[in-house]
Amino acid sequence: MFVDRCQIEFQAGRGGDGCMSFRRERYVPKGGPNGGDGGNGGSIIIEAREGVDHLSALAHRKTWRAPKGMHGEGSNKTGRKGEDLVIHVPPGTVVIDAKNDFVIRDLTTDGDSFVVARGGKGGRGNASFKSAQNRAPRQFTRGDDGEQRIVIFELKAIADVGLIGKPNAGKSTLLSRLSHARPEIANYPFTTKHPNLGRVQIDLDRSFVMADIPGLIEGAHEGVGLGHEFLRHVERAGVLVHLVEPVPMDGTDPLENYRSIREELTEYKVKLGERPELIVVTKSELPGANEIRDQLAEQSGETVYLISAVTGEGLNRLTGAIATRIQEEAAP
Repeated sequence: MFVDRCQIEFQAGRGGDGCMSFRRERYVPKGGPNGGDGGNGGSIIIEAREGVDHLSALAHRKTWRAPKGMHGEGSNKTGRKGEDLVIHVPPGTVVIDAKNDFVIRDLTTDGDSFVVARGGKGGRGNASFKSAQNRAPRQFTRGDDGEQRIVIFELKAIADVGLIGKPNAGKSTLLSRLSHARPEIANYPFTTKHPNLGRVQIDLDRSFVMADIPGLIEGAHEGVGLGHEFLRHVERAGVLVHLVEPVPMDGTDPLENYRSIREELTEYKVKLGERPELIVVTKSELPGANEIRDQLAEQSGETVYLISAVTGEGLNRLTGAIATRIQEEAAP
């Protein structure tokens, strides 16, 4: 299940208690204190990791706890430290404090990390209280509690490329042809209920993440259908690839379908409607596909690509155009 926003509670590990102990050995009449310190509790670390594409692995648990530190022991044995818990999230994840509503950290690149909840400090054993004035201390301290924090994770970008279009425009089929993703595909609208992600390999060194975003219907900017959920996904995708079905199953006009989606994007946010896109006519094997491509090119003034996910026509050209556009967008 795709997840791009979730709220999680974190509980760092509690520090172990210090130990109160005295040496009791044969032939050692004045043994003295030998209670060890407790180990520190484990901290929770959030780290951005390339290859992690969404937050599903994190969202299946509402509370994450780091291990606690072990108690100190006699013979000056310090308790074992609790192991830190490292949680991997996609680059582009914003971490927000749920209680006070402020951004804690914006993890933009691979390897960015920070401690979201620090483990409690271990308590002191009685050996650490020994002094010339206090040779047999009976003091020891308990370990501190670990930090507790409720945070919201929000993906600022879910993919390098977002496939948009009316329901049944061929988004899922195209994703399955270009990547190893296997989204549900059926001969009826609204097969996709949430974005499916797939990694498209260009060559040995280059690849990009493509998202098949649920189909848009009229009135989405007012919350109709998947509404704002859909548009939020679109907003977080990079390059938009707008798929147009030449012969819609519902008998609607493909040119009007293209215009209506553009209008929905603009109604939601002006900047979203102004974002550049690649226009693609799908199902080129159907009659009239070439004419629709020509009409869209004339109407938009842009290059319009003609493809077929069934026969493979135009897929290599489209992949190259997407890779070029991603590179242009990334350039300073």
